[in-house]
Amino acid sequence: MTDIPRDLEAEVEERLLGRPATMGRREISREAAVSVMSARKLWHALGFQIVDDEELMFTEADLDALRRVADLIRDNDLEEDLALSMTRAFARTSDRLAVWQTQLVAEYLTPPEQEAEIGEKDARSVPDRGVAEAAATVLVEIVDQLEPLMVYVWRRHLTAAITRMLADARDTDHDPSAPLRVVGFADLVNFTSLVRRMTERQLATLVQRFEELASDVVTTHGGRVIKTVGDEVLFVHVDADAAAAIGLDLVDAMGEDPLLPDVRVGMAFGKVISRLGDVFGTTVNRASRLTAVTPPGRVFVDDEVARALGALSGFSMIEQRRRHLRGIGSITPFELARSSGARRDRPWDQHA
Repeated sequence: MTDIPRDLEAEVEERLLGRPATMGRREISREAAVSVMSARKLWHALGFQIVDDEELMFTEADLDALRRVADLIRDNDLEEDLALSMTRAFARTSDRLAVWQTQLVAEYLTPPEQEAEIGEKDARSVPDRGVAEAAATVLVEIVDQLEPLMVYVWRRHLTAAITRMLADARDTDHDPSAPLRVVGFADLVNFTSLVRRMTERQLATLVQRFEELASDVVTTHGGRVIKTVGDEVLFVHVDADAAAAIGLDLVDAMGEDPLLPDVRVGMAFGKVISRLGDVFGTTVNRASRLTAVTPPGRVFVDDEVARALGALSGFSMIEQRRRHLRGIGSITPFELARSSGARRDRPWDQHA
């Protein structure tokens, strides 16, 4: 571990980006042989603040990135808008990843006695300077080991995404731009009242545990976590039986965790619109509205999911009274349960 330098911010920038910033926007544009406007668009797509033309904000790493985008457009005959959109996707994902990782390391390095000193009325998500410096030093030290891991994970997920795209394109019975998916929402019960009773640190611990456990359950069955928003997880799957297992296991996993309240799960099956890594459309709205009327600790599905599961063993569906879902209309939900005698594993506790 290296010693903490006096000007840690400058040290971090130099260690992660290479040489310090020595170029303005006009100079970096000239060196990369692109227009000033193109350089401005790239910088904006990367999620960074637009700077004055002569402000020395750019490093050799920035110049290399600009050249790579220019080569991507020229060598592959790509439209600039497509290249910038792909850059924007990298930027948004990387921003969240970087914030997530710095917070994780800072929380891990916060001494127990310091957590106790913070107190319930002064819970802080931002560490003090000492912890922040220690976290920054750790991240700088391990970045060269993290980088190839990140590229590997991205390649694996890209492979899976291409495979799903090709499978959707082979389904000639449906529009590949609106593939069929089971969409599910898992919603923590009484989360609002918990927020009022917990400190910020306790709440952060609860949300992190919820996200980790939900992700483990969903991915164990081959599903995808689309996003998490505090007390809610949105997931999708191509297969109704695997999605059903996800819903039931989510209820079991949350119910057995002493830190978490009960969860309720609603699922619907139909066409979805996929855009920017998210999913939209009537099926998503139906699953969301269905979750809102699902009792704690139970799983409700729409008639399309029930129909898809009808011929499969291991599950039972109990028809419920008709419900009016806001913006959707009246539907007859079914409560999903395991058939009597069906095997119940604990896949979220199984680690390779």
